[in-house]
Amino acid sequence: MTTDDIPHGLHHVTAIAGDPQRNADFYTSVLGLRLVKRTVNFDAPQVHHLYYGDGAGRPSTLLTFFPWPGVRPGRQGAGLTTSTAFGIPPESLGWWRTRLAGLGVDADAPVTRDGEESLTLRDPDGLVVELVAAPGDHRSGWDGSGSVPAEHAVRGLHAVTLSEEQAEPTQRMLTELGLSHAGDDGARSRFTAPGPAATTVDVVGGVSGQGLQAGGTVHHIAFRVADRAAQERWRAELVERGLDVTAVLDRQYFTSIYFREPGGVLFEIATDGPGFDVDEPLLELGRTLRLPPWLEPDRATIEVNLPPVTVGG
Repeated sequence: MTTDDIPHGLHHVTAIAGDPQRNADFYTSVLGLRLVKRTVNFDAPQVHHLYYGDGAGRPSTLLTFFPWPGVRPGRQGAGLTTSTAFGIPPESLGWWRTRLAGLGVDADAPVTRDGEESLTLRDPDGLVVELVAAPGDHRSGWDGSGSVPAEHAVRGLHAVTLSEEQAEPTQRMLTELGLSHAGDDGARSRFTAPGPAATTVDVVGGVSGQGLQAGGTVHHIAFRVADRAAQERWRAELVERGLDVTAVLDRQYFTSIYFREPGGVLFEIATDGPGFDVDEPLLELGRTLRLPPWLEPDRATIEVNLPPVTVGG
């Protein structure tokens, strides 16, 4: 492996939700993200796959959801990603605290950890989301939401937290993926990737009680690499180490491989391209249901079985 192959941060985080309309309302109207792609879970096309991010859906800005109406609530615990953090402008934390309180969103008082001030909230399904004052994050975010001014816009992903019963095997895998150990704070260890943003993975060890992956929990996290060649080199490397790795899967907007880290969290390595404008113009992202070519013949059946989702603006 070369230094160019090291994952340059997070590509996206994918979580499980319940009602898709409630999910879309929260992430577009409350957090002000753009719905950049409305498609289906390619492995279960009776379920939406909704992607939220910045104006173009760039890697490192994306939080995506599989919304299953009526899904049972999950349970936080060992073997899960238990927090997803977004970066916001440092001067915007107070604005966000006031906004969330005014909207009745369940949020904690700000705290400082590892020199970063953050605000923790929960979405309608109970997913734990943090807003972190990130002075070095110069991404612009989505400036067309109509509900969040551009100067306060969410910039994109900042970090994830993995909760583990035993931290050391997970820590070792992260270093094998090329992330650097950046320090410890009690049971929490921080690892960083060599990218400009969305580079942090925290590992919390000594967590008792196995998590339950269902509504309001993270399904998987994805690391980003530049292209298919780097991805295939990683696949060969991981298989050689004895991991059970999927074949390269075509996700239409990127290609992916999947494997589990020792604590059970599902990891993905995804390519930066081709991007979300491969099947619709940039200005029209997220307005209509998009399907990959192999599902297009079943469009009528798929559409009639999907709950409707509308986004204003």
